[in-house]
Amino acid sequence: MAFISRGFRGRRREEGPPGRVPPGQYVERGFPVLSAGPTPRTPLDRWDFSIVGEIDEPLRWTWEEFRALPSEEISVDIHCVTKWSKLDTRWQGVSLDTLLDGVETDAEFALAFCDGGYTTNLPLDDLVGGKAWVAFGYDGEALDPEHGGPARLLVPHLYFWKSAKWVRGLRLIPEDEPGFWEGLGYHMYGDPWREQRYSGD
Repeated sequence: MAFISRGFRGRRREEGPPGRVPPGQYVERGFPVLSAGPTPRTPLDRWDFSIVGEIDEPLRWTWEEFRALPSEEISVDIHCVTKWSKLDTRWQGVSLDTLLDGVETDAEFALAFCDGGYTTNLPLDDLVGGKAWVAFGYDGEALDPEHGGPARLLVPHLYFWKSAKWVRGLRLIPEDEPGFWEGLGYHMYGDPWREQRYSGD
């Protein structure tokens, strides 16, 4: 026999400070691990990051070269499409402004590609101007593989699936094209403040 308490509604979900948590989101104190498949574990001596596509000369950094680039400490709120938000997350990473410095291209979009075959699409304008990083550290430690280490894209103003785990590069493209989740019905842009979770939102 099931026993039901009329007063019990489960753990109350924290709404968070006004103006920091988008519509339909709740504050998460932990850091949930959500992945579409197994966690890749690429040895650092085989890791590199490339910028290819609509560019005169492809660019490539080994892990050592990448870590020698100027990096930043970033504190941002992140918002998952599954409706949790985590506030004041602390990251360390290399700005996409640094990686794209001096690049001349007619491309207006980028397709991030990753270990494990994952991809996601972003307007190039959303990767520059201090809005995006390739993050290698979280909360003062090396980024765990479960959270996208050794390096992941960090684009905190969009839903977190756009911050692709295990990122290995960007392909600069002239027209927008869907990545992995976008091809399965997720929104092409993914603005949490406009609740752009799925195609048609």
